[in-house]
Amino acid sequence: METERRETGTLIGSDKVEGTAVYGAGDQKIGSIERVMIDKVSGQVSYAVLGFGGFLGIGDDHYPLPWQSLKYDTNLGGYRTNLSADRLQGAPHYGNDNDWNWDDPTRARAVNDYYSGF
Repeated sequence: METERRETGTLIGSDKVEGTAVYGAGDQKIGSIERVMIDKVSGQVSYAVLGFGGFLGIGDDHYPLPWQSLKYDTNLGGYRTNLSADRLQGAPHYGNDNDWNWDDPTRARAVNDYYSGF
């Protein structure tokens, strides 16, 4: 029986990324990755959508983070960012009730501008 490999030394399956904790300043857990957004042409991951602010996934707000703002930390078993929970609250985000228009270039610009320098 062949075992499916969802993780190697340098590759990881998207299903293993989804649900992974994200830690901010001071190693405080600030949320978890809900999904990754992949550029259809280049195949590169552009954004990770972070769930933050709810309780057990209910009432979360959704924060698109530029993928390059996250670094995997093997000691924490999750992704690390330089953001604090307070800084994240001011970031571009969307709630469960409304839709984020990924085709709108002003949305992508707002996200990238907000996180420039992190």
